[in-house]
Amino acid sequence: MTTIGIVTGAGRGMGLECARRQLGAVDRLLLVDLDAGTLATAADELATSAHGTVVEPFVLDITDREGLAQLAARARELGTLRAVAHAAGISPTMADWRRILTVDLVGTALLAEALRPLVTEGTAMVCFASMAARFGAGEPRPDIEAVLADPLDEHFLDRLREAVGPEIEDTGVAYSWAKRGVQRLVQREAVRVGGVGARVCSVSPGVVGTPQGRQEAAQHPSMKRLVDQSALGREGRPEELAAVAAFLLSDQASFLTGVDILVDGGVIAGLAARRS
Repeated sequence: MTTIGIVTGAGRGMGLECARRQLGAVDRLLLVDLDAGTLATAADELATSAHGTVVEPFVLDITDREGLAQLAARARELGTLRAVAHAAGISPTMADWRRILTVDLVGTALLAEALRPLVTEGTAMVCFASMAARFGAGEPRPDIEAVLADPLDEHFLDRLREAVGPEIEDTGVAYSWAKRGVQRLVQREAVRVGGVGARVCSVSPGVVGTPQGRQEAAQHPSMKRLVDQSALGREGRPEELAAVAAFLLSDQASFLTGVDILVDGGVIAGLAARRS
């Protein structure tokens, strides 16, 4: 049996580190990213230390249904789907509110839908959410949660704006709701695929020293304050997030599914301590 791994957002940052951790864990690894140049560089780098894993780049926009169908077909052609690390996404300074929700939440739902027919006993998937879902989206509200539960509805963005209000057009707010939607999606997906012995979890990073993270920090000085007031008092490293994702994808985590793992260096703990 040839085992297949898929890593999205694999061109750099946390996605690249997640891909690195899958070398030797699967027989063939599909590296997915929108940027063909960055992806080619990552594939060349990983191929030099592949530990027996065959590395294959796959250029794809995660919101492209047809492209996702081709990705699923390629994975099926190659072997048995074993591990999926979905790190592709954009942050508040990179697009408007609609694009953020489309890439970060709708894209995640589309990926899960495309790969669902391939999952089998032992398949594991990790989706990247964010600590922002814990405090940036406000208190849970049934009307908003009902909309978030169906991100593939053709009127999803309009329905969410109606439920949340005009503040959803703030890209930071949109990002927080998108990542909360990812956490909720993981819970539902875990139930859908659990019957065949597959697992789905999410990881919620804090402030991490990636190019994307540094871009956000440059625009939002409040992020440095969060880091300074966190339990560890430092930002995370991409490889630290990848290590958690690798554990969740491994057989060692065989009884973990439908949960979100907060990996924030104690930011949320710091916020709680200041409130007490």
